[in-house]
This record gives sequence, C-alpha cells and structure tokens, in this order.
Amino acid sequence: MIDIAREYRVALPAWVDDELADVPAALPAREDRMRLVHRLADRNWRAGDGGPFAALVAERESGRIVSVGVNVVLASGISSAHAEVVALGLAQTATGAWDLGGEGLAPHELVVNWRPCVQCYGATMWSGVRGLVVAGEGPELEEITTFDEGPVGEDWAGQFERRGIEVVTDVLRDEALAVFRAYREAIDEGEVAVYNARGGAE
Repeated sequence: MIDIAREYRVALPAWVDDELADVPAALPAREDRMRLVHRLADRNWRAGDGGPFAALVAERESGRIVSVGVNVVLASGISSAHAEVVALGLAQTATGAWDLGGEGLAPHELVVNWRPCVQCYGATMWSGVRGLVVAGEGPELEEITTFDEGPVGEDWAGQFERRGIEVVTDVLRDEALAVFRAYREAIDEGEVAVYNARGGAE
C-alpha cells in the first residue's frame, strides 16, 4: 500500500482570539468590518503566520460576523491557505453549507483587504456569497509587496456581478496600502520573506 498523506489542517492562529475579544458579534457598517480586516492583516504578517492579508464573512444586512480568516501559508505550509479561502471555509463549516447563498441562509458577503488573487477569485465565486467588499484593486499590491497575484482579468468585477455577486470597492483603501507598505519595509530590512513559488522565475 502506498504511504500517502490523507489529510491536512488549516487553522487560525491563537492570537486571533485576542484580536476578537473586544469585537461585537455584529458590525453593521462595512467600514467597521474592513477596519477589523486591516487590523488582522497587520497583526498576521507581524506574527509570522503569512502575508499581510485578512478577510471575514458577514451576513450582509445585519453585519453579524460568521468567520474571519488570515493568510496562514507560512504557518500551515499550504500554499492555498489564503485569507479568503480560510474565511470562506470556516464560514461554510459554521453554517453547515457549502453554498453560502443557499436556501434558508441570510445573504453573506466576503470582506477582504484587496481584490482577490486568481485562486481566491475562483474560491469566492464558487462559495455562494452574494457580496464582495474590497479595500482596493489595481497594481499597487503587487508593486508594494512583490507578490504574484496571477492573471485576473480587467473585467473581474463584472464577472462577479453577472453571477449575482455585488462588488463594492475602495473601502478604506489608504489603510490597506499602509499595511502593505509596513510589510514592504520589513521585506527591505530582511525581516520577512516573500513566499512566491518558483523563486521569482519567469
């Protein structure tokens, strides 16, 4: 019999509990949801668990927080363990439904501190969320952090909208860029390593 791995585990870092200790169960304002995302993203890279990325899933109308996620690629050793994937998976676990837009569920939205990378683009589209809220879009993320976000097309938001997923952009954009710039300073000082696969190969 071939000896192969049969499962892998992706979990939130323990420090997330401390960050959520003073957060109410519901954050009705999207700006408040994004502020929490920025706070988690900044703490995450400083803790060494992964890149400066965080996300949360909330009920769109009430603002009830269903899950949060941070990038745990370094902590888990799993390249797909991005913040969006973690938040969506935990939300689906919490609701007991792979379709977060399914019958009997409140409409959910994903809140994330930049436009999703090519992997998380697909994960978001297939998750059943009815809304995507991002701090920003554009080349700044890759320029500042040097991450390769993959070939996401110019019509990325339109593709979501055509599938019934509302897209809201530019929610606390400057705050997102501030987190990325702090991360870049740490890169330049040799304090963190960017974990792009292929070692920068073309």
